[in-house]
Amino acid sequence: MADTARQSGTEGTGGPPPRRASWRHIGPGIVVAATGVGAGDLVATLIAGSKFGYTLLWAAVAGCLVKISLAEAAGRWHLATGRTLFDGWRSLGAWTTVYFAGYVAVWGFVYGAAAMSSSALPLQALFPGVMDLKWWAVLCGVAGLVFVWFNRYAVFEKVMTLLVGVMFVVTVYLAVRVTPNLGKALAGLAPVLPDGSLIYTLGLIGGVGGTITLAAYGYWVNAKGWTDTSWMKVMRLDNRVAYITTGIFVVAMLFVGAELLHSSGVALAKGDKGLLDLGGVLEDQYGTVTAKLFLIGFFATSITSLIGVWHGVSLMFADFVTHFRERGATGGTGATTGEEVAAGTREKSLPFRAYLLWLTFPPMSLLFLDQPFGLVIVYGVIGAFFMPFLALTLVWLLNSSRTPSEWRNGALSNGVLGAAGVLFLVLCVQQVRELPW
Repeated sequence: MADTARQSGTEGTGGPPPRRASWRHIGPGIVVAATGVGAGDLVATLIAGSKFGYTLLWAAVAGCLVKISLAEAAGRWHLATGRTLFDGWRSLGAWTTVYFAGYVAVWGFVYGAAAMSSSALPLQALFPGVMDLKWWAVLCGVAGLVFVWFNRYAVFEKVMTLLVGVMFVVTVYLAVRVTPNLGKALAGLAPVLPDGSLIYTLGLIGGVGGTITLAAYGYWVNAKGWTDTSWMKVMRLDNRVAYITTGIFVVAMLFVGAELLHSSGVALAKGDKGLLDLGGVLEDQYGTVTAKLFLIGFFATSITSLIGVWHGVSLMFADFVTHFRERGATGGTGATTGEEVAAGTREKSLPFRAYLLWLTFPPMSLLFLDQPFGLVIVYGVIGAFFMPFLALTLVWLLNSSRTPSEWRNGALSNGVLGAAGVLFLVLCVQQVRELPW
């Protein structure tokens, strides 16, 4: 049945594949762009702009090219093999399953609290005195749970697209409002490393838009109804749109950092609260309307990351559980296919909803308590290892007989993914060293 569906090209909900890639088919790329760029990414970009002006613009562009390669590789695996990424990981050995299980358990617990807090910050600033930050965070978490629980991918994609539109309008408006120096910006495309900029440079290349959502991209491609190689050109266009969009967000915020903060020597707090600092600067410089508009964009940025992870990582967890359930019941390989994701049954499954609950309710305890020291260490370590894990396993999978020969990596893909793997290993070591041991 699966072979017949792949041959006909009419599987899932995507309809027959188009004769050529078209803008009207894009969707998963918008979702991955919105989910991958969180408030913390924007703060990191603003700080880089405030410290070094336009000098690191080239690093932001390079980072988008790296993420295009990673997401394209994940999508290509799903379409070329008809198998999910977790199924590919499982074929590399049991160690991948052990890592993934630990990652989604601890990472999900801590990330849930962080995502809810990030979404709550702009709401508290927009509606001061209504309720405490913790209760805004609880409200955001429950709203995300209800939205993902009762909606399938098609509705999820439409809402994410709307929120991306809000993010796009706000970030571009701010970039224009601060009147960027285009001459300096063009000069910033030359690869230069000012003194003390190495860590910021690596962070811009490797950090912005680089999370587990890159791995979730293949699942969203399948959920869209794209499950075979006839959709490959569409997927590649969709992926480019994703990271061009991400690039616009990053460049716009670098402009704001360079013009508004660098010239005046204003320093932002690290983390999501840095965006509240920026809101205060914008209000002083450009008035209340601009500051409020920025807070709306801040909320759109944070809530898309929340509901994107609630949906995408829950899909991956459902695949993880279903793989072992089917393997145990049949005694076979437990292989899972893209058609199963496209059918939409995973979004209604018990494992999908169980992980939704795990992302929402247990993390609420961290909103009312200081994060346990040991949990912060474990979260930091396994989180730091995810991006090198993703890059290097994709190189492995896409150069092996697991992938049909015509869709294996070429020299360019291997070069970029290999370089990404090394970059992420360096960042991993740096992140682990900076943990509060």
